[in-house]
Amino acid sequence: MTIEEQVELLARGASLIVPENGLKAKLEKSAKTGKPLIVKLGLDPTAPDIHLGFAVVLRKMRQFQDLGHRVTIIIGDYTTLIGDPSGRSATRPMLSSEQIAENAATYVEQLSVILDREKTDVRFNSEWLGKLSFADLVKLTSKITVAQVLTRDDFKKRWDASQPISLHELLYPLAQGYDSVAIQADVEMGGLDQTFNILTGRELQSDPEIGQDPQIGFFMPLLVGLDGQKKMSKSLGNYIGIAEPALSQYSKVMSLGDEQMSMYFLLCTDVPVAAFEEILKAPNPMEAKHRLATEIVTIYHGPDEAQAASAEWKRIHSARQFPSDAPELVVPESPINIVALVRHAGFAPSNGEARRLIEQGGVKLNGEKISDPAALITITDNAEFQVGRKNFARLKL
Repeated sequence: MTIEEQVELLARGASLIVPENGLKAKLEKSAKTGKPLIVKLGLDPTAPDIHLGFAVVLRKMRQFQDLGHRVTIIIGDYTTLIGDPSGRSATRPMLSSEQIAENAATYVEQLSVILDREKTDVRFNSEWLGKLSFADLVKLTSKITVAQVLTRDDFKKRWDASQPISLHELLYPLAQGYDSVAIQADVEMGGLDQTFNILTGRELQSDPEIGQDPQIGFFMPLLVGLDGQKKMSKSLGNYIGIAEPALSQYSKVMSLGDEQMSMYFLLCTDVPVAAFEEILKAPNPMEAKHRLATEIVTIYHGPDEAQAASAEWKRIHSARQFPSDAPELVVPESPINIVALVRHAGFAPSNGEARRLIEQGGVKLNGEKISDPAALITITDNAEFQVGRKNFARLKL
């Protein structure tokens, strides 16, 4: 690829690249010196299941790897002790070292599904942050002003609302920025919610006492989740996990709103822009949605499982049949209240939501609707239990 072709490939879907011409300059320098770029991503391992929203950034990093560059994943075992305040309206709780180690191990395993492990370095920022003396920390804090930190939207809102901001939170951007100094990053990836933190890294690197060539800030959009309103998040339950079974992934993609498909094609697949724009012109949007679901499931499970998931989804929804691979749910007692059964299955976050689903006719047992929240259910083995369009289980006492 020419440098121009590389820039075009890498810039696909990007929200912002800072500075705008910096990526081309970095690629030209790498080609001239023969030295691969160091592409950085910092992770605070607070949620170990990777979803499609997070995969947007990982897939872009894989493109860098395929062009011959190296990825460095920074596991923020030290910065997790602070908790990233980005986009938060309250101080985040600190994690224990045991929780950090467990989450980090899961991250590394799942990252390898997308990234080339041979071109991926995994480092923990305790390696350098843990060695800083108090004098080093004071010197580092002199590189940025309180006024700069308080221009951040999340801090400003909390300040204006007289909500507490802990002093340790103000150190987070410096700690993340120092990670870039420690590994001499050329590019740092992130979502737009990381703008302040990533630009702080550029500022530290360009400080005369440090004297590094400042990194490129490479920002990808935040993928909107299944609800069509908020960014994809495990805590909001609007996510598609990359480790989910093929049929689950396929079904969730099929539940997307029609207006979301273009963004998902752009950020979650490799289908060329011109090609998916043509696909989206089809008079029946379900055809485009099946193509999108097939493309996504193929990436994480392969073409055979994608085709099988497609056939099973169509069998279930066209013939309204129960899925053959529905998971088994062991029920502790019989009879059991239907609200308790829905909650036990994990198909509703609260008793109130479970009652709403029941009253609206969204709960079925062996194909029959149960509309009374006070109903008692006698459990029989292999009974077919369905809540909504996507949640299925075979019951066992």
